[in-house]
Amino acid sequence: MELRQLEYFIRTCEELHFTKASVKLGITQPSLSHQIKALEDEIGVPLFDRIGKKIAITDAGMILYKQSKLVFGNLANAKEQIQELQQIERGTLSIGALPGELNQLVSNLLLDFHREYPKVRLKIFGVEDVVNRVLSNELDLAITILPVEDERVHAIPLYSEKFYFVATAEHPYAGRTAIDFDEILNVPIVMFPETHRCRQLVDMTCNIAGLKLNPLIETTTIESLFGLVRSGAGGTVLSKTLLEMYNYDDLLHIPVQKPTLCREVGIVYLRDKYMGKAARGFIDLLTEHIKQLKQDKLMEACDSEE
Repeated sequence: MELRQLEYFIRTCEELHFTKASVKLGITQPSLSHQIKALEDEIGVPLFDRIGKKIAITDAGMILYKQSKLVFGNLANAKEQIQELQQIERGTLSIGALPGELNQLVSNLLLDFHREYPKVRLKIFGVEDVVNRVLSNELDLAITILPVEDERVHAIPLYSEKFYFVATAEHPYAGRTAIDFDEILNVPIVMFPETHRCRQLVDMTCNIAGLKLNPLIETTTIESLFGLVRSGAGGTVLSKTLLEMYNYDDLLHIPVQKPTLCREVGIVYLRDKYMGKAARGFIDLLTEHIKQLKQDKLMEACDSEE
């Protein structure tokens, strides 16, 4: 089994088409088919189901695909370590973050990171399955919701935050100092779709209480969500981070209680993965940024009390 064959195999898995894969690899389609067939003969099982012009990955093929990705990831780690021994600060750092406020949090640091590591290419991915992508070595690290129940992953807690009911000053709940969770279900609600982690926290709380959330409107973008709430279409439930990022002065933020909605955010990466200087630098940069945000919040709270 050769690395070249595994490279061809990975590309074929990702394209699920021999001709497209061969074009991406810069070889002929017969040469690719021959290499895949040789790989299957060596392993002793089919790696693809061939249905006419279409192909699908077999169970055995999926196992080899995941392990092959790890092999190339380990080789990349070895190359990065060797480069650091030569004091070369370059390469690519791939970071994932859940779509929404966490992705925005990471994006805010791009300019500072570039100043510190001008030769490092930084890729930011806003995706829902960040942990799976870390496990498959597609991402060097990710910002996500903790805890992550997988022994292969190391987690660094960053901060915890509450969620608030958000509405206009004309809303029936305006003037309240707090809102019981079940009261949210008695008024029109605008929410993210069920795939969004913020929505999933609310849905999980509903399920535990034997309740069901039926949003009046669902939208995938934060801009449209804020626009709908500001127009009076309904209230919503959002994290403290997101509220501070957009900071609309015309919206009320009312704490939710019984139960309080809260989540913990952290950095995750493969426990056995070598973290290069650039990766460690980004973690330090993000950690310091969070510390500064916490200090700023404390100063604002003191100022408001005076």
